[in-house]
Amino acid sequence: MTAANVRVATDVGGTFTDLAYFETDVETGEQRVRTAKVDTTPPDFERGVLELLHKADVPFSEIGFLAHGTTVIINAITERKGAKTGLITTSGFRDVLEIARGDRPNFFDLVYRKPVPFVPRHLRRELPGRMNYHGEELVPLDLSGLPDIIEGFAEESVDAIAVCLLHSYANEAHEVAVLEEVRRLAPEISVVASHQITRQWREYERTNTAVLSAYVQPIADRYLNNLNNSLKDGGFDGSLYIMQSNCGIDTVESTRQTPITMIESGPASGVWGAAELGRLLGIPNVLALDIGGTTAKCSLIEDGQVKIISDYWIERNQANSGYPILAPVVDIVEIGNGGGSIAWVDDLGKLHVGPQSAGANPGPVAYGRGGTEPTTTDANLALGRINADYFCGGTMVADMAGVNKSLARLADTLAVSSEEAARGIVRIANHNMINALKLVSLNRGYDPRDFTLVAFGGGGGMHANALAAELQIKQVIIPAESAVFSAWGMVMSDLRRDYFKTFLCDLDNDAPTKLKEAFVALESQARGEFSSEGLDPGMLNFLCFARFRYRNQEHSTEVVLPDDGVTAENLLEIRERFEVNYEREYTYRLPTVVEVVGLHLVAQGEVGKLALVEKRATGRKLSEAVKGRRQVDFDVDGSFEAVLYDGALLEPGMSFAGPAIIEAAGATVVVNPGSQASVDQFGNVVVTIGTA
Repeated sequence: MTAANVRVATDVGGTFTDLAYFETDVETGEQRVRTAKVDTTPPDFERGVLELLHKADVPFSEIGFLAHGTTVIINAITERKGAKTGLITTSGFRDVLEIARGDRPNFFDLVYRKPVPFVPRHLRRELPGRMNYHGEELVPLDLSGLPDIIEGFAEESVDAIAVCLLHSYANEAHEVAVLEEVRRLAPEISVVASHQITRQWREYERTNTAVLSAYVQPIADRYLNNLNNSLKDGGFDGSLYIMQSNCGIDTVESTRQTPITMIESGPASGVWGAAELGRLLGIPNVLALDIGGTTAKCSLIEDGQVKIISDYWIERNQANSGYPILAPVVDIVEIGNGGGSIAWVDDLGKLHVGPQSAGANPGPVAYGRGGTEPTTTDANLALGRINADYFCGGTMVADMAGVNKSLARLADTLAVSSEEAARGIVRIANHNMINALKLVSLNRGYDPRDFTLVAFGGGGGMHANALAAELQIKQVIIPAESAVFSAWGMVMSDLRRDYFKTFLCDLDNDAPTKLKEAFVALESQARGEFSSEGLDPGMLNFLCFARFRYRNQEHSTEVVLPDDGVTAENLLEIRERFEVNYEREYTYRLPTVVEVVGLHLVAQGEVGKLALVEKRATGRKLSEAVKGRRQVDFDVDGSFEAVLYDGALLEPGMSFAGPAIIEAAGATVVVNPGSQASVDQFGNVVVTIGTA
């Protein structure tokens, strides 16, 4: 093997850190896949990555390409473990973070309190100077007070500074001047300006984005340096890329400058993997579902396109309006339901599952590490859906005595049998995931029956059949190596950066010229950035989107533009694309002016992503893959004796009917009675949904 033929991806999740290692034989073209999994190691996440590489016996010196996804950014924010941050803004606007938005999740909650800003008021400072929304200077920038501001920050032990000036999305000149002066006065302090992350309007959203990026920047910088140095010390001399929230990968240097762009890097890689798999199999419409140990995440892929949004919110729920982030993030819905989600009973005697999770330590009761509350994994074990004798691929002995004891306690509280309690846990977990899938499909005007469900993660194959049956989805695909599918998605990713820019004009006869000039400027910016980092700008290809709305409305929808851009000949076609999208989401059209409110340029470049090779069948008979039989409870379908198959022995062309269980090293696939399973040319399990 040569370094160029070895690709590795590592994905740090909330419970486990996964690895996928791909080798391509230069003579035969045959691909070999090696996977590994270890417990995630907070707060030193890079330690888990190194342990994983050693466990998988991966020679550092042979790795030519390494993609890495991590939860370090989202964890630092949700656990409030970022750097002490100060904010520099325009005079009169220090309270933008405090004012936020006037909406509240529960309109009738009269004692509602807005989320606490990440920068307290005494660390929010102002500078004179003013731009208008056209980018024209109204008041010159006055930097004379900046030394006192920096001195005050030093006295408060501020480690990071965010800069966000009014209307800098239209003209960044003032922000650039402040940024340069701060770096001169305090080179030891981390600093980021809003224009480096986004060029979109909305002062509160843009300010909060700059603040959160500054808040995590020192942590990200330290983490990426430690990871990079540790790999090099081990003999790694290949290319290290960081998975971004926009379903692409980027360089370490670029990520270090604006680390907020990897806030959802793990989920993004799984969604991208589902989109790539769909394109490979000729399935353009996909519902991607990732069920891990802590959460379940889902996303809708239409016509092969992953939807990337720039109005992302964290910690938003029924009791909290959350925090906005104007950074490119894959459009996902995430809920606190995974294998480690804890079952509990409220004061009214109602059973719940999640969002609390047992994590990796102590983990589910079955781990035998001190967990006492039953989880979704424990319920699946008790119902025979997971093999207690082959738990975690045979690497762990399931503590069934502890599982039965915990379920008995829960059953006593509910006044039901242990079996009913276990069924209830699985049923509620499924119900929660169905609601999440509805949020990305039905709630947005899409019929889930028009999509194929691609389910992955450790629990994807466990629940997918039941979820698809409930939503009347006809086909489910469980990818080969589904337990580490997010890592697989990383090695299928391109180098990608998304450029958003607020841009206002009517969709009229003057629009083609205006939009062409604007996109040329964005493309020039992209090529300049890539060139300055030593990357070949000639490798880039571009995809153009625009956001449209009916004049004076608040809400807008994004539309992909034709390959030849906006022309006088295709104005009506573009309007129709917008109105189709708008009507799907809002149920009506209006006979009024359509206006452009924003541009979105995607710059992509291929950096040696994996080309998947079909697996060879040896002629093995299906009977040779049978491990035995076991009584399995299929919830609403009833209890049946299921055939057990060894996932490692299944080959392309094999097919069988449920009730069946496929047991692989990192995941279990449940095939319900009435459903039909087959193995395709790439080793994916394809389940055609039926009823018992």
